Amino acid sequence: MTELDLLYTEVEEDLRASVRDLLTDRCPPSAVTALYDGDRSAVAGLWKALACDLGLAGLLVPESRGGAGGSAREAAVVLEELGRAVAPVPFLTSAVVATTALLDGDDGDLLAEVAAGARTAALLVPLPTAPHDTVPAAGAGPAGGVVGAGPAGGVVGAGPAGGAVRADRGQLTGTVTGVAGVLDADVLLVPATTPDGIGLFAVPVAAAGVDPVVSLDMTRQLADVTLDGAAGSPVAADAESVVRRALRTGAALLASEQIGLAGWCLHETVGHLRQRTQFGRVLGGFQALKHRLADLAVDLDSATAAARYAAAALAAGDPDTEIATAVAQAYCSDAAVRAAEEAVQLHGGIGMTWEHPAHLYLKRAKADQIAFGTAGRHRAHLAGLVELPAP
Repeated sequence: MTELDLLYTEVEEDLRASVRDLLTDRCPPSAVTALYDGDRSAVAGLWKALACDLGLAGLLVPESRGGAGGSAREAAVVLEELGRAVAPVPFLTSAVVATTALLDGDDGDLLAEVAAGARTAALLVPLPTAPHDTVPAAGAGPAGGVVGAGPAGGVVGAGPAGGAVRADRGQLTGTVTGVAGVLDADVLLVPATTPDGIGLFAVPVAAAGVDPVVSLDMTRQLADVTLDGAAGSPVAADAESVVRRALRTGAALLASEQIGLAGWCLHETVGHLRQRTQFGRVLGGFQALKHRLADLAVDLDSATAAARYAAAALAAGDPDTEIATAVAQAYCSDAAVRAAEEAVQLHGGIGMTWEHPAHLYLKRAKADQIAFGTAGRHRAHLAGLVELPAP
């Protein structure tokens, strides 16, 4: 096992400060809450500032291919801050997942355009798709919804989250449900069944039917996508390995978003309990509440270690990356939900209101809990990786 440094570097802390300053100025809780009333006017400007002004759209892209030349460690720091602000931007779906898929493919100019922030991409798979889900050459797609392509006809089965898809004379046809990042994208990366296996194709969003879904977390709103004979440009022939790597990268770095979210919940709850009084005493002085906060702090420290290890392993190309990812998602997703639930409860009456931002964090935490596979699925996968016997 390689020894990895989990401490933050000076460069990473400088990046954190830049992202936090921008989000403080441009992403107040009121702008995020407005999304639940259908007002997405703040999203485009915020994403432009992050993607172009700070250059974060191409953070994972080598300089030789038009990017910033960063690693998963820097991307993890960005996601911590985005989680802390529940920022409604497609960094995870475009700059992490879709970009990782493009890095492994022959995309022409698309990667450079995405890295420059000129275009935004989304991988067309349901949000609950786990990296270890099966992506067969024919049959069920990863958690549902592989689209058919190529001259061969016939119905291609879909997994539990998608509907039936079919191939028709080389055009992409089918429906994929519960996809994140589509509403902010202008190009879709579509895994599609071809006569030679699974291919990956780039399709303009304008060529697809997009049906937005009212989602629990409207800061990362889902959509159902229908392709009806849309023409796609080939990006990768061996899409199975490409999609797996993109999803594993997304799962590994999602843990950093989750610890950023949990960190905000703990910090704000401690601050509230230090000020709020009851029966003539500061609430933070009650022993029972101290114990609950201590448990949250231990949870957060453990989750941070798991998330940092996953990011560091991914950045170093460590052979234990798959294990580190499974550990991070098995722990961090549940830890974030516990922190958000405690934030709502320990803020008392104000925590239950629409005006207080605690509900934004609980909704994001609950949505993240199923993204890229649930904690239970990652634990089951981890058992196989470390050769634990089946029950």
